Order: sequence, then C-alpha cells, then structure tokens
Amino acid sequence: MNVRSLLRPARPVPAEHRSNFTHLYGEIAWFGVLAASATAFVAVYAARQGANATQIGLLTAGPAVVNLLVTPPAGRWLEKQPMNAAVFWTAAINRLFYLLWIPLPLLLAPQAQVWALIGLTLLMSIPGTPLAVGFNALFADAVPPEWRGYVVGIRNALMSATYIAVSLLCGQILVRLPFPTGYQIVFAIGLVGAAMSTLHLWFIVPRPTGELPKRVGRGLGDLAWPGSIRTVGEGLRPGVGLRFLLRRGGKPLLNTDVLRGPYGKLMGVLFTFYLTLYLAIPLFPLHWVNQLRLSDLEIGWGNALFYVATFAGSTQLARLVRRLGNQRVTALGAFFVCSFPALMSLSRGLDLFLVAWVMGGFGFAMIQGALVNYVLEKVPDDNRPSYLAWYNLALNAALLAGSLLGPFVAGFIGVRTALAVFACLRFASALLILRWE
Repeated sequence: MNVRSLLRPARPVPAEHRSNFTHLYGEIAWFGVLAASATAFVAVYAARQGANATQIGLLTAGPAVVNLLVTPPAGRWLEKQPMNAAVFWTAAINRLFYLLWIPLPLLLAPQAQVWALIGLTLLMSIPGTPLAVGFNALFADAVPPEWRGYVVGIRNALMSATYIAVSLLCGQILVRLPFPTGYQIVFAIGLVGAAMSTLHLWFIVPRPTGELPKRVGRGLGDLAWPGSIRTVGEGLRPGVGLRFLLRRGGKPLLNTDVLRGPYGKLMGVLFTFYLTLYLAIPLFPLHWVNQLRLSDLEIGWGNALFYVATFAGSTQLARLVRRLGNQRVTALGAFFVCSFPALMSLSRGLDLFLVAWVMGGFGFAMIQGALVNYVLEKVPDDNRPSYLAWYNLALNAALLAGSLLGPFVAGFIGVRTALAVFACLRFASALLILRWE
C-alpha cells in the first residue's frame, strides 16, 4: 500500500464507520507517543541506573511469563464481557502503572528503582494480557473486512510518524535536562500518551461482521523487532490468532496431533528464530550505555531511524511478496535483522550504530508483513485455534528462554562477543526459514 492510497481510499468511508476509524487512528497515534517515550527509554534508564544484563532480561521476560499464565483465564473472562468495556478498563488499569514510574527517582535508590520497574512491569502485564487479546477482537468487530487493510495502513503510518517525532523530542529533553529529571519528564509524556490512547478506546463501538480477520493490526512479527522493549508491561500483542483463542467451545487448544506433521517442524524453526532474536535484546541497552557511551539524544536518533526504515520498507512489502512469496520475504527480513547485533558488536561509535537501526527497520518491515501470512499458509482454516495456540506458546517460550539465557552467556564471554555470536545464530535461523518448506 503506497502513501497515496492511504490518503485517498477508493471509495468514501461509510458514515457509520467514520467515528470508529477516527478513534482507532487516535488510539494508535497516542500509543506511538507512549511507545517512543516511556516504553522506548525504560531499558536505557535502567541501564543508566546500574541494571545488569539479567535485570534487563527480566524486563523482557517478565511479561512473557505473565502472558503464558494469564492468557487462558483472560480468554474465559473476556467471553463473558462486552468487548469495548473490557478493553477500555483493562487498558486503563494497565496504563495507570506508568504514573508510578515518574516518582521512582525521588523515592528509591538506583538498584531499588531497577527492581521496582521489574515488579511494576510484571503487575501491569496482568491487565495487559486481556487488553492484548481483547483489542484484536474489538478491532475485528469495529472494522468491516473490506476496510481493514486501509485502516491498518493508516494506523501503521500514524504510529511511525508519532514515534519518529516523539523519539527525537525525548532525545532532546534527555540531553538538555539533568539526570534523572529528563527521564521523569519522558515518563510523564508516556503517561499522557497512554491516557489519551485509552480515552480513544472508550469511543470505539463494536459492529460485529461475523467474519474473522486474517490480520488486524500488528503482525505476529511485531515481537521480533531488534531494539529495546516496545511491549513492556502491555502484554504481547500479536495481530493474529488471539481472537480464535477466545472461541474454542471448551475444547483443548494444545492438541499435540498438529505437531506430528510439517507444522511441528515449522514451529521448531520459528522457535529457533525467535530464540535467536531474544538472546540479544537484553544486551543492547547495556552496550549503548556502558560501551558505546552514547547520549540519550543519539539513542533517540536510532529509534527514529528504525521507524523511518520500517515505514519505507512497508511501502515495498506488497511488491516483494508478489515476487518472492511470504516465506522468502520472511527469510529476507530475518537476514536483515541478523545484521543488527552484528553491526552493534562491530560499532565503536555512532556510525555503525545508526546503520544497524536502518537495517533492522527494513528487516522488521518484512517480518511484520510476511510472517503472519507465512504461518497462516500452513494452518488449515477449520482448525486455526489449535495451530495458533502452539505458535503463541512457541513464541512466548522463546522470548522467555532467550531473554534469560542471553544475559547468562554474556556474563561469561562479554557483551560485545555475545552480540557477535548471537548475530551468527540469527543468520543460521534465517537460513532455516529460507530452506524450510
């Protein structure tokens, strides 16, 4: 989808859907403010307060543990609730925790602040899990199938625009104000973004269409991005499958029969891929702060470049998929993403650091757009819940294992060497995706 088609739909938006579309745009724009401020810089703040690799890993792994534990009861609870009300109130409770981040520097010593952030992240993930599940169902009920591609395109563009602008703004704030006052203001900006995003959710009215979406927002690959922790505290928000997990009629989701054929091997390949991604993620903030000695403004430049590259890559995605297919585009994105830790391990200053963000952004755009459909190509239409439940389990298990194992390995061989090793492992996992049929 190009920029012109985003701005000018083929036909006018029906009057009954304009309000929902407007509030969906407002929700993601303000969520971009949150993601580019508090969420993007929390790991960097923890590193500047002396957090070690294990603690950074817990910031990543904690929400995955909560997600695994809370998703089944959250699904059962959501079945009995009005979806728009459930999404609004879980969002309100989840995002209220950002308020508690602001006074931490005034109340606690540096190490105590790190552990408080980890604890708060775990707590806010409890309402974050039903929020993640429920939002996808709400989107499907609020946007008719023929308009989903258009609405998602607008949302992605707005997310990119707000993220780029706010990343640069936060970098300037953190450079110009003393530590930790600058971070308190950045966390406050995130709180405003969270509050406004939640307010827009209140006005979204479900209009059930009776059809299930193939993709409703962020892709399954949204968890594969190479930078800091974008999903902290808000649960895992894959864009496919969670609606199906809500409607299973009491049948067991984790049916082992589906793993006995090719799909089981595919899950092994994707588990390996996600594992290699999350091995490196807790090490990046430590590398930027302790070894590259980058300023917060320079880190903000990297975050902004990532979304510029992601948006640019997204405009070419449809053309690439038509030529190469979803599997090869996913593999190509994985090759780009493996360059992120490789370039970071080689960097001694700003140059390669910025190049790494551009490469990672292009790779993320491909993974985000193609991995969803690559998985769905292997899933029978009449048994999606069982298949996608195993995908969700593999993804969360890889996130948990990688986030804890990566810091452990780095403790023995050092952060820079670990990044180089994990880049090689990412490359091997990309080859597996390319060769797997």
